[in-house]
Amino acid sequence: MQDERTIESLLDTQQKKLAFFQNLILVAAADGVLENDESRFLLEIGNKLNLTPEEVMPIADNLHLLSFIIPAEGLQKTMELQTLVQMMLEDGKIHDREYSLCQEYAHRIGFAKSILDDMIKQLSGNKTAIR
Repeated sequence: MQDERTIESLLDTQQKKLAFFQNLILVAAADGVLENDESRFLLEIGNKLNLTPEEVMPIADNLHLLSFIIPAEGLQKTMELQTLVQMMLEDGKIHDREYSLCQEYAHRIGFAKSILDDMIKQLSGNKTAIR
């Protein structure tokens, strides 16, 4: 039976929401270009989490200083990795830097590269080449 928890229920504090959003922005900006689809996805997630521009601008302004914030809860770790992979796939291409960041995150939460690659295949409908 699948757990029915939502992103909103997993990210139940402002600190968790902002940390998650920071992780997403790091992947979105990894290739140096924020595509329209990536911007739309960020906006959609930010709205879903009720984040304001004033709350997220310090993240965007200090991107070069930031790194991943790893959550403590297992289910949140998995949900975040899945969302990071979705962000990586938004523009239809897997850029090396985005993939490396997703691989770093997966490693830091204890997932093997094969789990990341399987997740990419599932979320891309097997249309994306994996290294």
